[in-house]
Amino acid sequence: MCSGPSAPAGAPQLVLASRSPRRRALLAQIGLEPDHIAPADINEAPRPGEPPRALAARLALAKARAVANDYPDAIVLGADTVVACGRRVLGKAHTAEEARSFLTLLSGRRHRVFGGLAVITPGGREASRVVMTAVRFKRLSDHEIAAYLASGEWRGKAGGYAIQGLAAAFIPFISGSYANVVGLALTETVFLLASAGLPAAQNLR
Repeated sequence: MCSGPSAPAGAPQLVLASRSPRRRALLAQIGLEPDHIAPADINEAPRPGEPPRALAARLALAKARAVANDYPDAIVLGADTVVACGRRVLGKAHTAEEARSFLTLLSGRRHRVFGGLAVITPGGREASRVVMTAVRFKRLSDHEIAAYLASGEWRGKAGGYAIQGLAAAFIPFISGSYANVVGLALTETVFLLASAGLPAAQNLR
């Protein structure tokens, strides 16, 4: 459980349906600290033929729904990040060989990062959005890939890289929300939370 000066007096509590420290840090950047962290235990595998955008939307909402019943008086925020090269979804890298295959595929190419966002209110109202950011990698040498794998930064990262870390040196161009690639599109998150009754923007004044 986390508590802090996030919600204005009388506002509902905020539950983050994710254990991601990056999402917590991004919320803190806009002055919000979740009252509860409740990671959702769901199957994140894509359905056959499921487009990346649809996958991000479905998983974000599924995560929020998975914990909403346990917090009926709170606002629940679910989020998911899907990295796609064409229609191929690059999941979280769990082994060095998997990360190597992802980085080799992304080398010298543009790919897309879809950030799914979903909010469920105390009254059960659902709202969701998907944010897309285009990211281009420079052409990576075998040495650069090997050095990045040795860093271990790829572990558990969608697409096998972290834009906020060492992989920033691989990315000469992005179009869209940087925060979305890190894990949570902030402008859209503020809008959804404010619409749900948690005016996060007040913390920016």
